[in-house]
Amino acid sequence: MSDRGFLFLFSLLMIAAGGASVAYLVATGQAGTVDGLFLTLTALLLTVCFALYVIYVIHRAMEAAKPTAPAAKAAATPSPAKAAPAQS
Repeated sequence: MSDRGFLFLFSLLMIAAGGASVAYLVATGQAGTVDGLFLTLTALLLTVCFALYVIYVIHRAMEAAKPTAPAAKAAATPSPAKAAPAQS
């Protein structure tokens, strides 16, 4: 597995762990204390940081998968306009 794949999976694990810890703190009522509030905010910050990395990796992979536009159409020069026949 590549290092990017490992970092992606690790990021998903950290997002799940941060979300689970926030859910646990809220479910047990510890989030209502001052210490629990700071622990909840820290866990949410960790989750957001890793989520931003995952979003960045997904967008980068989607850009690489896009087919490039054919350059032949853009580079083609338009045909010159037909000149009207001269009348004498």
